[in-house]
Amino acid sequence: MSQEHYFSAEPKGPSQTREVSFTVAERQFTVQASSGTFSATRLDPGTSVLLSYSEEFPDEGNVLDLGCGWGPIALSIAAIKPQTKVWALDINQRSLDLVRSNAKRLGLENVTPSIAVDIPEDVEFSAIWSNPPIRIGKAALHELLTTWLPRLEIGGRAMLVVQKQLGSDSLLKWIQEEFPNFTATRFSTDKGYRILEVTKD
Repeated sequence: MSQEHYFSAEPKGPSQTREVSFTVAERQFTVQASSGTFSATRLDPGTSVLLSYSEEFPDEGNVLDLGCGWGPIALSIAAIKPQTKVWALDINQRSLDLVRSNAKRLGLENVTPSIAVDIPEDVEFSAIWSNPPIRIGKAALHELLTTWLPRLEIGGRAMLVVQKQLGSDSLLKWIQEEFPNFTATRFSTDKGYRILEVTKD
C-alpha cells in the first residue's frame, strides 16, 4: 500500500476490515481497522508509546486527535475521560467512518469525527494528542502544526509522539523557534520514540 493511499481523502482500494485489540489504562478495546488507513492491521508502536501515558489525559474540555486514523487515541481519551469532548480529525474519509463506527461500538457519545472545516473556528482545545503524519513531508507537517497548535487554550498542551529517526529533535527545534509563546520540551523517550510536550503560555 502506498503512503499516498492513507493520506487520500477517498482511498481508492477496497476496504478490508479487521479487528484490532489494545489495552490502555487496564481497559481493553476491540475495534475495527481497515486497509487504506494508517496502521491498518495493528496499533502503531508510536501510538502505543503515547497511550502508555494515559495518566496525562486531560480530565475535561475539548481535545483534538490530529490525524486520528481509525481512532485509537480519540477513542481511548473519550472512554477513559468521559467529561472530555474529543474531536477526531483526519483527511481520510474511511478513517473517519471507522472512528464513527468504533465509537458507536464502544458506546461513546463524546467523539466527533471531523475534517478541518467541521470544527468551529471558535473552538479552543485543552489538549492535543497526536501521532502526527510525519511522512506527509516537512512543509505539510509544519503547515498542519501552524494551523492547530495556536488553537490550544492558554495553559493547554499538545502531546506529540515522533520517531527519533524521523526527525523528532529537528521538529522540536522548529516548534521552539516558530512558537515563541509556547514552551516545547521532550516529555519522554521510549522505544525509539520521543514524546514532545508543547504548552501554550
